[in-house]
Parts: sequence; C-alpha cells; structure tokens
Amino acid sequence: MNKTLFFRCIFSKIVGADRFSSMEDFIMKEVWRHNIDNISRTSAYYHFYRHYPEIKWAFLASMVSRNAGYNMCDLKSPQFIALIEEETRNRLFLAYERANWLIFRDAYPQLLLYHFSKLENRPLFQSLHRWGVSTFMIEEWERFWVEKDGERLLKALIINEQNVIQEPILKHPLYKKKVFHSMLFWMEECLHFSTVLFPTINGNLYGSSVTSFRKVDARIDLGKRLARILFHTDLYPHFLLFARKVEHTGSRKDYERFMKNPFYSQTPMLRWAFPIVEHHIHTRRDWSQEVAIKEEWFKDSDPGKTIHLTEWFVQKQIQIQWASLMKKR
Repeated sequence: MNKTLFFRCIFSKIVGADRFSSMEDFIMKEVWRHNIDNISRTSAYYHFYRHYPEIKWAFLASMVSRNAGYNMCDLKSPQFIALIEEETRNRLFLAYERANWLIFRDAYPQLLLYHFSKLENRPLFQSLHRWGVSTFMIEEWERFWVEKDGERLLKALIINEQNVIQEPILKHPLYKKKVFHSMLFWMEECLHFSTVLFPTINGNLYGSSVTSFRKVDARIDLGKRLARILFHTDLYPHFLLFARKVEHTGSRKDYERFMKNPFYSQTPMLRWAFPIVEHHIHTRRDWSQEVAIKEEWFKDSDPGKTIHLTEWFVQKQIQIQWASLMKKR
C-alpha cells in the first residue's frame, strides 16, 4: 500500500471525522480493512509503529507477523508438499491464519484508540470494552497514559496476545487434536515452526525459538526474548532498515536473497499461494477475568547466547530438503 494514502486514511483527524459518523465506525472499518490477510496485518502494524515508535509492540508484532507469513508459505513449498499431506498443511495454515486474525482483531483497536487519545489529548481507553478487549489491557493502557512506561506496555501486550489465542486456538478441540497434539507438531523444532527470525539486508538472521509452544507461559517468554533481540541497541537499526526496505510478500525469498550462501526454500508469495479466509466472529470472553496474572510475566527474559541463527537456518533448510527427497523415494 502507498504509505501516503495509508497515513492520510489512518492518521488524519479530518478524514477520520468526515468519512465516518463516529470514531467507533472508523475503527471498525479500519480493523476490517487491514485484517484481510497476513500481508495487510504486517503492513498495518509496521506503519503504526513508524508513526508512534513509543509503542514498541507494534514493531515486534510486524516482525513476528512476517514470520507467520513465512511459515504459511513454507506449506506450499515443494519440500513441505513432499513431506506433509495436503489436509494437514491446510489445517496448519488455518491455525496460523486464525491465530493472527484474532490477535489483530484484538490489538488494532487498541492501537487506534491510542491514536485518538493522542489527538484528543485525553485517555479514551475505556471505550476498548466495545471491542472485547480485556480488562487487563484497558488498565494497562490507562497506566501507560500516566506513567509512560513503554517497557511495561510492551510486556503487557505480549501477555495479552498470547492469552487471547490460548482458548480459541491452542485449546480449541479441532486445533488441539488435529494440529497441536499431532505427531507433526511434535516435529515443530525440526520444521522450525517455533523459531522466529529477524532478517537484515546484510544477510544475517537473528532470533529465538520456543519449546512447549502449547503453553502460554512459554510463548510469553519467547515474546519477551524476541523483544530484547529486536530492540537491542546494536541490532535494532538493521531490523528497522530491513522492514523499511523490504516489502513483505510471505516468501522467504524476501530475505534469502540477501544471504551470502543461501539455500533457497522455494516458498511462494502468500497472495499467490492462499485465498482470503473469511473468519466468523464468535462471542469473546475476558480472559483476564478467568486467568490469574502472574508477576513473572512482567519480568525480563534473557534472550540467550545463541541469537545469531544464519548458519542454523541454512542447515535446517538442508535437512528439510534431504527429508523431502527421502520421502519421495
């Protein structure tokens, strides 16, 4: 999308007021417009961050969303087609898509309410209950407005997003049985489903992985570790430059072309590989009224020593290639 048009529509008080009868209508239309697919979500998160860099989670969400797109498109690569039957690949795609759709549907109204709060110079976060946002996040936004603690808000949004998908995705009977408790998902480490990579245009890849993906605590810990890597003083400029220079397509070619000795994964672009999914809206519960907030969720997580994953990624691609060739024989 043209950046000028994006900002004119999203961040212009005049256009927002004239085009829609109310702030609520505006937000509903913008959430629907940008929650079409992985490409539109990734772009929306990134452009919001460029306008409001104090909301660090938006950049983290954009970069993690890129990885969701890569994982989706892997499912249409020749290697994965050889390794995994079509029905299973379709279920995996829908699990990724549904989870990312739910997170965006919950998070983007929060970002837009922050925008309107800035315009009005007063907190409007109590309105978030109209979009089913948790009481936990409403309180955290109110706190941020007063204390300006960006690190706490970053962690709060990580905590929120992982709890938002826990019941409808990780514990949903269909996904639980057919995806997350399947033999395939036990191979997640081999297939790098649970590794998030942050690319750079100098060809280096950084990131981290999670085990016990089904556990909300583990995913929250991963989110905090990824944030530490993404905003590391020495690395952040490289990640931001990549995000600014490289349009997200979902194909791993987006970053593999910058690597010195790439092993191309042959992943297609997302909009060539998958149709638009029409999601149905179900009744939402306030997870924070049913789950005890743990103090450890707000503590820092050490990203670990092994965050440079360039060589690891190449070796992983070689392993997948060999596995697919053996399966064909």
